Amino acid sequence: MIHLIPHLIDDVARRDPRREAVRFLDRALSYVELSTRANGLAHCLVAQGVCRREPVGIYLDKSLEVPLAMYGIMKAGAAFVPLDPSAPAGRTAGVIADSGIRRLLSADTMRRRLDAVLEAGADIASVVGIEAGTLAVPSIGWAEVCNAAADAPPRRTIVDSDLAYIIYTSGSTGKPKGIMHTHHSGLSFARWAVSEYGLGEHDRLSNHAPLHFDLSIFDYFAGALAGAATSIIPEEHARVPASYSALLAEQRVTVLFAVPFALIQLLHHGALEQRDLSALRWAVFGGEPFPLPQLRALIEALPHVRFDNMYGPAETNGVTHYTVGSLRADQESIPIGRLSANAEALVVDGADQPVAPGEVGELLIRSATMMQGYWRRPDLDAAAFFRRPVGGSHADVFYRSGDLVRVDDDGMFHFVGRKDRQVKVRGYRVELDEVEAALAAHPAVAEAGAVTIPDGAASQCIAAALRLRDGASARAREIARHARGRLPWYAVPARLEIRAELPRTSTGKIDRRALRAELMAATAIPTTQAG
Repeated sequence: MIHLIPHLIDDVARRDPRREAVRFLDRALSYVELSTRANGLAHCLVAQGVCRREPVGIYLDKSLEVPLAMYGIMKAGAAFVPLDPSAPAGRTAGVIADSGIRRLLSADTMRRRLDAVLEAGADIASVVGIEAGTLAVPSIGWAEVCNAAADAPPRRTIVDSDLAYIIYTSGSTGKPKGIMHTHHSGLSFARWAVSEYGLGEHDRLSNHAPLHFDLSIFDYFAGALAGAATSIIPEEHARVPASYSALLAEQRVTVLFAVPFALIQLLHHGALEQRDLSALRWAVFGGEPFPLPQLRALIEALPHVRFDNMYGPAETNGVTHYTVGSLRADQESIPIGRLSANAEALVVDGADQPVAPGEVGELLIRSATMMQGYWRRPDLDAAAFFRRPVGGSHADVFYRSGDLVRVDDDGMFHFVGRKDRQVKVRGYRVELDEVEAALAAHPAVAEAGAVTIPDGAASQCIAAALRLRDGASARAREIARHARGRLPWYAVPARLEIRAELPRTSTGKIDRRALRAELMAATAIPTTQAG
């Protein structure tokens, strides 16, 4: 009976032990190898004192060690916390401190970055994956872990409501927030995805997203539930569309899930006409709207592929989807689809009252795939959840998505925009307030305004304007360097301008609508994007 996420790989290992579970270029692990090595890692973590529900960090580039770390941590009864390997050391140290991580899984290739994280103040008790004696803290290498493979995991009582993983995302206060998912919510999403997309043991999924990006949950959990193989796409291939498409063809990938930006790059730079992608049957996208001109062109380039728009914040996983059919010439957008069978939605106004059919309101979601809450942030929980009284002391709990939607006569949900300043950049969630806080933390900056503008590649980038303190002096490049030390690469403004004054509303606040128009009209703003 599958009621915990690690049971996914154990079940296939019993039925078909030699079936390939994960591949990274020319290296692969079968389901039985992944299961037994994860058991050994779990025993190792328990011996180090890891407790049930304890957050354990994963600080790894894409590799076969990533799924091994995930399943090993969960088999120990703990929760895995993916850390962005490209994030500034100070930001990573901050996430480690916020989550209370004391044990970390990493690799020898990460040593310089890990040294920088430790120097930034991370308080780590031990590290798995780095050769013993080479760090300032106790460590054990992967070879020793793999040699400790075991037929069974440690004896620990774990139930489906226990914490399985925490994914950190941008926070409006400048502090990232941890989204807590249980075994139940993760498995519920996997079951929905397998059912909706008809995933089976002959499928091969393409893991394009890094682990700290919630899209990767589809590849690992739904793939394992289906008994499918998952190909982990190295970053050097993911960033070069022609290399990515060549790998999709070579490994006969049947299902890929990526953000629209990645698919648009495949369209324009992936040499699709030179690739045999006949095995590909689903191209699922999500995270941000897909510009229709590019979507039309991609459908024409891959006419045998079914394209699907999946919607769901990291707090709820996927809850709606829409399979793209014929697109009208005058059509400007596509729906985010209908609700899954195991979800309920409310569309409400600012007073939490239902809006009339066809009117725009905020989408509230109640689903089996929904998060448990935010890690150690009861203040965020209070704001994020809406409780609808059922009777007595009972209530249905809905997540306030912050997304503005309308529902058409066919029951389709259409995304209209946001009610706050959260944006998507290449599929990543960014709070513009966090960007402004990072820029304003520079000693020369009095205030900052950040907006999104088109980047010329059918996506968005962040642009910002700054006003310096009286008597202060600083250059845009210096402030951009400061921001790169505090923000992930995708949140660093690609365009930065220092101004004597910023546009104001009648109440004296920064007029961000006017600022956006001005920045879009500007032609010679220095580009400062990194990553």
